[in-house]
Amino acid sequence: MDLKLEVVVIPVADVDRSKAFYESLGFRLDADFRTERGLRVVQVTPPGSAASIIFGDKLTTAEPGSTQGLHLVTPDIAAARAELLQRGADVSELWHDADGVFHWAGTDNRVAGPHPSADSYGTFASFADPDGNGWVIQQIVTRAPGR
Repeated sequence: MDLKLEVVVIPVADVDRSKAFYESLGFRLDADFRTERGLRVVQVTPPGSAASIIFGDKLTTAEPGSTQGLHLVTPDIAAARAELLQRGADVSELWHDADGVFHWAGTDNRVAGPHPSADSYGTFASFADPDGNGWVIQQIVTRAPGR
């Protein structure tokens, strides 16, 4: 079986505000369609990603801002953070989890600074879109076998 995750739907309160936000971060605008019955679909894709996000009107019953833990992966988290800051995102400082396995929900168990002994999988930064949908940037320089 060959299955790929291609789209994640996120709930937003103001479609045009979200579209402007994601475009300002450098996400590629793939689609912006409206139907006569009020359905609106906006699809944007992060730079270099095969997966996209979709938001709009009448797409989900989830509350705006309720999606958390969306991960963006980069080989250079410092450079990615700097560019996102330059583009207007309110990105956290770099952090790692105290247990060194993954990260807890919210800000629990966070330790300031990059992971002291791992350049892959252990260092994070985070930001939210205007509705509070939460994004995590994760540094992966060398992928684990099979990934």
